[in-house]
Amino acid sequence: MTVDPITVEVIGSAFASIAEEMGEALVRASYSTNIKERRDCSTALFDTEGNTLCQAEHIPMHLGSFIGLLPHILKRHPVAEMQPGDVFCGNDAYEGGGTHLPDIVLAEPVFVDGAIVAWAVNLAHHADFADRGHAHIYQEGLRIPPIRLYRAGILQKDVLELILLNCQVPRERLSDLRAQMAANRLGVERLQALCAKYSTETVLAAGRALQDYAERKMRAGIATIPDGIYRSTDSFDSPELDGQLEVSCELTIAGDEMRLHFDGPPQVRAGLNLVYTALVSAVYYAVKTVVDPTILPNAGLARPLTVMAPEGSILNAAHPAAVNGRLSMCQRVVDLVHRALAEAVPTRVIAACNGACASATFIGTHPKTGHLWVYLETIGGGFGARHNKDGLDGVHVHLTNTSNLPAEALELEYPLTLLRYELVDGSGGAGTWRGGMGLRRVYRAEADCRLRIDGSRLHSRPWGLAGGQPGGMGRFEFSEGTEAFSHGQGALKKGQIVSVITPGAGGYGPPAGRSSANIARDTAEHRSIQSAAATIYGA
Repeated sequence: MTVDPITVEVIGSAFASIAEEMGEALVRASYSTNIKERRDCSTALFDTEGNTLCQAEHIPMHLGSFIGLLPHILKRHPVAEMQPGDVFCGNDAYEGGGTHLPDIVLAEPVFVDGAIVAWAVNLAHHADFADRGHAHIYQEGLRIPPIRLYRAGILQKDVLELILLNCQVPRERLSDLRAQMAANRLGVERLQALCAKYSTETVLAAGRALQDYAERKMRAGIATIPDGIYRSTDSFDSPELDGQLEVSCELTIAGDEMRLHFDGPPQVRAGLNLVYTALVSAVYYAVKTVVDPTILPNAGLARPLTVMAPEGSILNAAHPAAVNGRLSMCQRVVDLVHRALAEAVPTRVIAACNGACASATFIGTHPKTGHLWVYLETIGGGFGARHNKDGLDGVHVHLTNTSNLPAEALELEYPLTLLRYELVDGSGGAGTWRGGMGLRRVYRAEADCRLRIDGSRLHSRPWGLAGGQPGGMGRFEFSEGTEAFSHGQGALKKGQIVSVITPGAGGYGPPAGRSSANIARDTAEHRSIQSAAATIYGA
């Protein structure tokens, strides 16, 4: 069936609207600060074959869990046995299509006239599974293969009880799972209404046309890049590692197709490994941002791309590698792709962003309630300078895209005080256009707790482009008397302080090209912002 372009465009906008509405419902109905405040969640629609129809503009990294879970569901559960109201749940990186265990995905088939026409899918990062080891996947939390959480609309209470028993903050998990269920139910109803309005056949045909359109745009964009082989290398560090790792990318442009071959060391006994779906989600994002940011976020954009990495390596790990902290390595994958493409199309690529997923996870027993509490924060940093603009200061970049937790919400719910929250002056790389500045976030423990900190660019600096200077490195600072942290894990006593300082970003163009007037203006603006932040959040 052929659908006219106007109808395709209208239905495509409806897909995007449904996915965004699902996301807002999930955020507003959730209980945990990680979702209701930090918006660490994503929503999407898929066709019957498990291809992405649309992903809401939330967190690009979550695409890896979406594209992995649906094939596992279809492999393990016969479609003929599915019923309206079935809801499947999964998170496992090897048997469930996930990329790490805190990201729990719920998927519900959309039935119209007794047949499945699409899937409503969402993911929420459940900030649980804290204070664990990361030598292998079995240490990192509860592994959930694709199982029915609801059967024909009936909650499987024994399955839910099994999940909650393995969680440290079950009240949060229960409420967030209910919010996920509500978001999917909304998506199902909206898709059914869309099919009723335009006919199921028209909606399905439009979905196929939209994927074909994304493929054409991706091919057209790749064709504008000169044919050739482009290479990049970078280093990767983490508190979980004793040294630095070398990773590389060889990117080949041949007409309207792109092949990307990544190489790196063997998988490590730390939660830094990527399963293949995590790798490709990072690649799809990185390529899209350079080739054509307007390409629709559906499965069609991936068709001209071939992504390879040695199996059993840190970039394409095999069971039972640990994967909890995979996001920082995914940020490095983006850096590799951008650095390779900078040689071919320098004005389309920004200098390196902060290149990390700096995070702090606190866990303890609340002195007022006697219950366990877990607080997760991922912290932004510098955004790379562009060929005609400065980088942004203190933002999440690339694959993270979450919000900060406001000080008021943090201190209301957890026995912590946020002493300072400010930009790090001078952490943006100098250049004709300077890189964005990193952040400093300083916490004081108001009760004894355990702490896990993670990040990257602690020993290497985000690179600049076209003569721009690199950005500043990240670091962690502790108050006197704090016990020594081993591989990012340790404890805080009441009254002790930890500071998380995130990397800045690289500059673009030689610093000599920047006028003194612009430098003076920027310096005044940055110090004003920093002074205000210190006044508001200062001790």
